[in-house]
Amino acid sequence: MEFSTPLIPATLVRRYKRFLADCLLPNGQEITAHCPNPGSMQGLAEAGMRVWLEPNEDPKKKLKYGWRLVEHNDGHFSGIDTSVPNRVLRRALEAQQITELADYTSVQPEVKYGENSRIDFLLRHPDLPDCYIEVKSVTLMRQPGLAEFPDSVTKRGAKHLEELTKVAQQGHRAVMLYLLQRTDCERFQLADDIDPTYAQAFDVAQRNGVERLIYATQISPRGVTLGAPIPAV
Repeated sequence: MEFSTPLIPATLVRRYKRFLADCLLPNGQEITAHCPNPGSMQGLAEAGMRVWLEPNEDPKKKLKYGWRLVEHNDGHFSGIDTSVPNRVLRRALEAQQITELADYTSVQPEVKYGENSRIDFLLRHPDLPDCYIEVKSVTLMRQPGLAEFPDSVTKRGAKHLEELTKVAQQGHRAVMLYLLQRTDCERFQLADDIDPTYAQAFDVAQRNGVERLIYATQISPRGVTLGAPIPAV
């Protein structure tokens, strides 16, 4: 997935009201950018960080910049846009690039299921059980090289796991897919100290047949693509 408009570098001044970020452009101008991430963004929203913004000329948008990336001091990147994982994975699923899911020939996004829920992707094949996939963006790193999810309490995430558990009990495939939106991690674990309820819901889901897949991404100011599988610890 390539960004539709070339990104420009900036310096983060502050992030506030969840969806707003003041940034300093290279020419010294301070602007307000849209922050497409409602989460805690722990470790990714410190003043002085180098960030990358996507400009737009859409007259319907009040803010003319969207925050897309954080560039770390070691040259690694983190993606902060929570809509990117689904866009990256849709392309990967349609191209059958994910080995564990490559046999499916139909990819349907945002399908209603369960109790007032929508599954991120429903995969189908005439000779296979339907496969329900829930996607989560992972950006938290508290120990070098170790990505964790979630970065804050997520009742919605626990509900998704409960819905997947029911799907698995009905005989379908159910997959919880964690996509690491940072390039400096090669391992993954659940942050059970941040949200023990989510961790318990995951244990129940896994015991009932819900599968877990973890994939890295390749991130640059040009775009984001699917990377290699990542092990859990």
